[in-house]
Amino acid sequence: MIPPISVWFVLTPPVLMLDYAGPAEAMRMAAEAGGPFALHHCGPLERAATSLGTFIDGIEPLPDRLPRNSLVMVVGSTESPEPGTNAPFDTVAQWLRCAPAEDTRIASICSGALLLARAGLLAGRRCTTHFGLVDELARAEPTARVQYDCLFVDDGDVLTSAGITAGIDLSLYLIEHYAGAERAADIARRQVVYQRRAGDDVQLSPWLAHRNHMHPAVHRAQDAIAQNPARDWSVAELARAAHVSQRHLSRLFAEHAGVTVLEYQQSLRVASAQRLLAQSDYNIERVAEESGFASVRDFRRVWRRYHDVSPARFRSGSELESSVD
Repeated sequence: MIPPISVWFVLTPPVLMLDYAGPAEAMRMAAEAGGPFALHHCGPLERAATSLGTFIDGIEPLPDRLPRNSLVMVVGSTESPEPGTNAPFDTVAQWLRCAPAEDTRIASICSGALLLARAGLLAGRRCTTHFGLVDELARAEPTARVQYDCLFVDDGDVLTSAGITAGIDLSLYLIEHYAGAERAADIARRQVVYQRRAGDDVQLSPWLAHRNHMHPAVHRAQDAIAQNPARDWSVAELARAAHVSQRHLSRLFAEHAGVTVLEYQQSLRVASAQRLLAQSDYNIERVAEESGFASVRDFRRVWRRYHDVSPARFRSGSELESSVD
């Protein structure tokens, strides 16, 4: 019988709770469903403060040596791990240098990448972190090939992810790697993750762009478009969904979302096309049709507003990145 994979969540206070809870729950669900995972929660302190003002008790000590076939998940913190300023961070950085075995895989969530950099684990590697910390990561490890706009990076035995919910995307990716696509899809459904994101999806997603406002009518219209961006929505239909008049919706959209209704829909159609180009073998005509464009010509015209390269070049670049990974 193959022994389970030991998954070690490394908690350095103050622990960023969503960095920890989301990925840990995904792994727990996978183990509960029969996945080959044995979870451990370890750190430099037995009791760790969290970003919510609560505490996590019963944390295991950092093991002197990790068992073979271990997976380490370094969770983000709300404090910066500058050398010599925080003893728990110093302890974890030293542990990361010494404890892993040759076959250990190490992953980080959000600012956990800064601890990997301090431990010397990102030298010359492709890596990422939260978009607000990428410059700090580049300074922490000047030789690292920091990826500025992706959710997670798999660089072999070291994986890094962006902030907060990207840790769930990384966990699902790892579950698929160790337990198969069917198990990962099941856990995604259980976590109500309807649209799994790939590592090269951008952190500032077009699906979230123009949503940083508080107007419920505009959100209702945006929700309708996002559920089916390929549909030929009329302003009248969206106004009914938003419970306002057509003229009022157009004015509210421009005022609160900062774009027109058509511009918003086109941005989501382009995002849909990007996904199809990267993840399917559809020809350009099929991509245009599936994304809601009336013709290839219309698709190319709108595409040029968002990209400097053609759809074909975009696809070639995605395939090249996949082959490098």
